[in-house]
Amino acid sequence: MILQALYNYYQILCDDPDTDIAELGYSKVPVSHALNLSSQGELLEIIPLYIPVQQGKKTVERPRRMKVPEQVKRSVNVEANVLCDNAAYILGLTEKETSDLDYALKRFNAFKERNIAFLNSVGNRTAQAIIRFLESYDPASAKTKPVISDHLDSLLKGSNLIFYVDGKSALDDPEIKQAWESEVSQQNTSEMQCLITGIKAPIARLHPDIKGVRYAQSKGASLVSFNLDAFKSYRRDQGANAPISRRAAAAYTNALNYLLSSENPHRPILFGDTTVVYWADSAEKRYAGAFYALLNPENRPNQENKEGEVANSKRTRDRGAEGTLRAVAEKIEQGKPIDIHALRGGLDDSTRFYVLGLAPNASRLAVRFFLTEPFGVFAERIMQHYDDLRIEKEHANQPDNLSPYRILAECVSPKVTQREEELKASWSLLGGAFMRSILLGTPYPEGLYVAIINRIRHDNDEEGQHRKITYARAAYIKAHLLRKYRHQSQNPYKEALTMALNESYAHPAYVLGRLFALLEKAQIEAIGKEVNATIKDRYFTSACASPASVFPVLLRLSQHHIAKAEYGYALDRKIQELLGMLDAKPFPSRLTLDEQGIFVLGYYHQRAAFYAKSSVGEETASTESVQI
Repeated sequence: MILQALYNYYQILCDDPDTDIAELGYSKVPVSHALNLSSQGELLEIIPLYIPVQQGKKTVERPRRMKVPEQVKRSVNVEANVLCDNAAYILGLTEKETSDLDYALKRFNAFKERNIAFLNSVGNRTAQAIIRFLESYDPASAKTKPVISDHLDSLLKGSNLIFYVDGKSALDDPEIKQAWESEVSQQNTSEMQCLITGIKAPIARLHPDIKGVRYAQSKGASLVSFNLDAFKSYRRDQGANAPISRRAAAAYTNALNYLLSSENPHRPILFGDTTVVYWADSAEKRYAGAFYALLNPENRPNQENKEGEVANSKRTRDRGAEGTLRAVAEKIEQGKPIDIHALRGGLDDSTRFYVLGLAPNASRLAVRFFLTEPFGVFAERIMQHYDDLRIEKEHANQPDNLSPYRILAECVSPKVTQREEELKASWSLLGGAFMRSILLGTPYPEGLYVAIINRIRHDNDEEGQHRKITYARAAYIKAHLLRKYRHQSQNPYKEALTMALNESYAHPAYVLGRLFALLEKAQIEAIGKEVNATIKDRYFTSACASPASVFPVLLRLSQHHIAKAEYGYALDRKIQELLGMLDAKPFPSRLTLDEQGIFVLGYYHQRAAFYAKSSVGEETASTESVQI
């Protein structure tokens, strides 16, 4: 199903005049330099092929992506490509430290042998110039030549090189192209029925590499691969075990590499080690733009320069998608809700849409999830996700819709020095599972809920840095419990899972959370915020998990705080009301994990009520605004 969908998308890309995608027998790879040869095979100059790309506020140079003869799959084997390879193969130069003293020489000799054999079948002026260069070139003395030494540092960075002859690319030579396509068509492979097309055709023994998946090997990884006895069926190895024709294999890999590349105007979505690509079974590009905007409502689109052009010059322009992203970003910035109907305006909700999550697995790729539904179904599920998260905000400028990335970031302590590594480790499974639950409309993963609760337990408030209980954490706890009990016959916490404070809800966990907020406020009213450690820093974790061991101590302390507070009488009356809602029952000795979430929501709701907007629109922290 995955390969079939990618194969169909390849056909759509081939018909798109704005998309330059490689066909059978070719690859799109980054090329950094061209070796310009004379007709006699003398190296005249090395021409940089970098292009400027906007990265944030600065412009950087990146290798140019070009169509070259299909490249071979390499791991530790020495095997050369045709007319395009790195400096180790074309020039016998490398900066790698290796125990093999002939590391670079072996690769140059392999390139020389492979390309001379191929170019001898062409025999024209361009081919003869390259042959003369390969026969006369000496890797041992290469670094002493000014034409090479002037570019040595950039040549050794590992990108690909190609050949020019008298300023013209050898890859554009009609006779060379014809010879290459003839060689591709004559490759000896067995014929079998293709699993994708159903047509009997030559089968691909090895499939091209997939490049661009986060944390996967830089050389690329395989989506379909068989190389051990345990993977063989009916004594069929490698490509014969899952027969896919060479044409279909080239099609699906080119489509997937395009989705993962910078050529795609709709960037992949990254969650830890999961890279998510998405596409519609349609030539209309606004489907992908709307999908990205829905899942990333907090992200602004690429900033435009004075001429109105998006800074990333190599990214294919999709003005419809850019307009979608800009409209969504402006609504979020203004605190307005997303209009799902306007976002999908002109799009057919019945169009088939695909979402594929990939993760690295040594030299292969693991499929975290593959989901396909009509586009409208995905859109409604994403909006349901935002509706479930909706809760009263701490500040008016906070976004109405929290992106999945923002929720996952709450699992990681801001104090860690190796934040990226911790994100990778903690999100390795949670990111994919969370995305899957959003797109399927199912309960969120329990592991994510546990991770949020653990962060609340371990973090402490630090002025201007981070907080123990945040808007995002409270929103997720509410949404998690809503989804967990949505399809069950009874939801014992339904009345707590609301936007704002529910003063009539008498569940002990919710009441105790509210009570803790009042006790904390009494301390702040009496002592002020300039205190080494508040009761929240010292007692919140214990109060949330085992209230009976903490609340008697806190209530005794509160009497001292109430006596000093300016409005202590009002706080004392409210505390007594909450204690009365417990119906004279003893404090619970333990709260379950779900009840701990309800405790947090009670605390958050009560604190939000303290800072409710006054009638004149000003925010106040005085006790006079407390609803007592």
